[in-house]
Amino acid sequence: METPEEKQLTLDKRYIRMASIWAENSYCQRRKVGALIVKDKMIISDGYNGTPSGFENICEDEHGLTKPYVLHAEANAITKIARSNNSSNNATMYVTTSPCIECAKLIIQAGIKRVVYSEKYRLEDGLDLLRKANIEVVYINPND
Repeated sequence: METPEEKQLTLDKRYIRMASIWAENSYCQRRKVGALIVKDKMIISDGYNGTPSGFENICEDEHGLTKPYVLHAEANAITKIARSNNSSNNATMYVTTSPCIECAKLIIQAGIKRVVYSEKYRLEDGLDLLRKANIEVVYINPND
């Protein structure tokens, strides 16, 4: 029989796989990122990195650099919650790449209490800020 910790790890692995599949919706070339917000074992929001609604689906400029107005997957998932009747308070965010500092601020303000990720972003200041806010941060190796 699985312990509660083992059950949680099994769920975490499933949701992080689902987030990586969701990332495939991104039109970005440099990096495709997916995010899910889960509360009470229900997916209440999703997002992937891309341009705002109404903009062309091209994330990089002619030099291959990400355009400054591209939204991160976490921001897309959190803003989608704002347009719904759901609340992200005490939810878990599953995101394929660890959050940057700007997304970490949004995660804190959205009341998300747990972040699970499967790829480390080059900067760790977002993770440091989440930990400082007492948000549980969990790394899942996608190859396990």
